[in-house]
Amino acid sequence: MVSHNGAIGGIDLGGTKIQAAVVDARHEVLGQARRETPASGGPDAIVAEMAAALGEASDAAGIETDSLLGVGVGSPGTVDAPAGTVAQASNLSEWSKPFPLSQRLEEALGTRVALGNDVQVAVDAEFALGAARHHDSVLGVFWGTGVGGGLVLDGKPWLGRGAGAEFGHMVVEQGGARCPCGRRGCVEAYAGRGAMEDRARKLAGKGRETVLFEIMEERGRTRLRSGIWSRALDRDDELAHELMGRAVEALGAGIASAVNLLDIGAVVIGGGLGTRLGEPYVKKISKAMRPHLFVDDRPPEVSLAALGDLGGAIGATLLIAR
Repeated sequence: MVSHNGAIGGIDLGGTKIQAAVVDARHEVLGQARRETPASGGPDAIVAEMAAALGEASDAAGIETDSLLGVGVGSPGTVDAPAGTVAQASNLSEWSKPFPLSQRLEEALGTRVALGNDVQVAVDAEFALGAARHHDSVLGVFWGTGVGGGLVLDGKPWLGRGAGAEFGHMVVEQGGARCPCGRRGCVEAYAGRGAMEDRARKLAGKGRETVLFEIMEERGRTRLRSGIWSRALDRDDELAHELMGRAVEALGAGIASAVNLLDIGAVVIGGGLGTRLGEPYVKKISKAMRPHLFVDDRPPEVSLAALGDLGGAIGATLLIAR
């Protein structure tokens, strides 16, 4: 192992994957690793995989984890950064009660750990280093298993009272589709990959033809991951196009409502689906947004996240760098 002064680790904890990275003082990636998020076993199993992923990234960088300045973690759920706990992470196995994530990871990695909201840290990275670096304010929309949001206003992350920027739970249709959160009409009820899969399974069970589940089996998966949706669209699957169109309309309406409230000049689209589907779907979302804008002669710049899959892990390192 060699010494890298100022090296920092970052972990992006998602519903289906754990992405880890080690960066230097200039935010250049020295090593990275990716593992699947355990679907069972609760927080203990997930922490073990997080530690293993960071260990692999550190090995690739040629540095021991206990030599890192620290490790930042972007997590879903309710993050209490001062307490070092995460609760109500509904996309993760058996994770409802507050769990001491910082303490457990510090014990496993031998260095300090700082927590942040998964989407907010990814948005912070896009603001500091990526697609929104030339703007003062930005809304980040991260489209994956769920639909997450993050805000930077006048150069500062906006967290509200701790649950700010829950973009996925903006209501786009009163009394609409049931959301995984239990409420109705949320953006995530139409655009979250989990909700889209539930809808696809229901319709397929009623006899709708689709290649989605055929591709899933071909790929050895048990869930409709982003790549499966992309392949189904490439095969011109009617149901995939229908559900994706429904998602795009919900995202467009939600983004327009946020812009009407905040008058921000930049929107960044990221997340597993956003990154996989890329620029063509960013343009579709922008087009779906425009009819709902109150001030439609100066729409915001809508961009694809520039840091890709590593954005969340790189953003998490900023929790330590600050």
